[in-house]
Amino acid sequence: MKTQTKGISRTVLFLTSFVAALGGLLFGFDTAVISGTIPFITKYFNLTDTLLGWAVSSALIGCLIGSITAGKPGDILGRRLMLKVMAVLFFISALGTGLSESLTVFVIARFIGGLAIGGASVLAPMYISEIAPARLRGRLVATSQLAIVSGILLAFFSNYLLMGSGESNWRYMFLAGVIPSVVFFVLLFFVSQSPRWLVMVGRNKEAKEVLTKLNPHEDIEKTMDDIVQSLNKESMSKSVVLFKKPYRKLVLIGIAVGMFNQFTGINTIMYYAPTIFKSAGFSESSSFLQTVLVGVTNLVFTVIAMTVIDKLGRKFLLMMGAVGMSIFLGLFAFAYLNHSFEGYGLLIYVMGFIAFFAASQGAVIWVILSEMFPNNIRARGSSIGSFSHWVFNALISFLFPIVASSIGVGTIFIFYAAATAFSLFFFWKYLVETKGRSLEEIEKLVLKTSN
Repeated sequence: MKTQTKGISRTVLFLTSFVAALGGLLFGFDTAVISGTIPFITKYFNLTDTLLGWAVSSALIGCLIGSITAGKPGDILGRRLMLKVMAVLFFISALGTGLSESLTVFVIARFIGGLAIGGASVLAPMYISEIAPARLRGRLVATSQLAIVSGILLAFFSNYLLMGSGESNWRYMFLAGVIPSVVFFVLLFFVSQSPRWLVMVGRNKEAKEVLTKLNPHEDIEKTMDDIVQSLNKESMSKSVVLFKKPYRKLVLIGIAVGMFNQFTGINTIMYYAPTIFKSAGFSESSSFLQTVLVGVTNLVFTVIAMTVIDKLGRKFLLMMGAVGMSIFLGLFAFAYLNHSFEGYGLLIYVMGFIAFFAASQGAVIWVILSEMFPNNIRARGSSIGSFSHWVFNALISFLFPIVASSIGVGTIFIFYAAATAFSLFFFWKYLVETKGRSLEEIEKLVLKTSN
């Protein structure tokens, strides 16, 4: 009977995490769908390189605002309610971009989608980390990344299928996002509140009921005591200055984690993959198909990372990924600088890079940002780390078509390779391994090392 109860609770836990992670699927879809529409919206809106950069990066302005502002409403209204708001924003964005007749309307709709992406990037991993037991937290939070890469693959594949659907093909590509937005919104009515948020707002009885439902084999009283003890600091949290001790080092590490994630060049590939392959001489149809292969590689190696993240640890995966990504980024840059586009070498280099990214940075970043901050500053700390991610994402995405036309794609990827190689030292020197520890145990550890 005990084994059966444990099996049922684990099923409920995984299903709850899955629903929350659907925010990641929409995040991934909305992030990647632009890649297939670039040649068509460029023609429809008559875009220059600068306007193209603006059309792509306009969503990222919303991401900046969404990521830095989602934490406070998440504390006041709850993670679940705010995820419902994100679902509505995703819906509005998909409808708005698909039906837009002017660049202004298109950019506004992309901006709204960016608010949803930024908010979901903070709230979904945070919610999952707060319902998950320590032994499963890495794997469960990584479901959010699995959902993100599934959304990316869904966008790449739907773009490929809709490419030949006439002059309105780019509209259908965006409108495809309406369906998962509605599904996400409906399913959120069937999941529990975060137990840590319930304690935060004084609803301890409900928090205990949620913990018992999701983790009945855990020591519920001890978990509650740890949460209450940690959140007793909440009365002082309004006066906490994040850039002063003992939190300053943590916040700076969070900012650096977001920065190094983008300095791999991952979103240059996700946003501009068909364009990059076309510039290397591949046909339009072949470019879209190769982009689908990139998405499949991303998904497969994310699944692999999920199976080992709680065994090998976050720090090991990040260091391993830094080595592998640097090598393949260097090979990619060399191929471009020497115009070595024969055969499938370029595709192999991109897929090799994606494999190492998915197995390291891709799976780990949201786990790290959702668990490295103490309970009383988690929402704000996670928001700052995510904000850093989107700041550098926006800068790189806006500048890429402009800089690429000036100095070339190969030179840009030399920079990515060098920055990724340097991140190896950073992860080795400054990150604390968090596998197998409760959020409260991590809090004690990181505050000790930050003093």
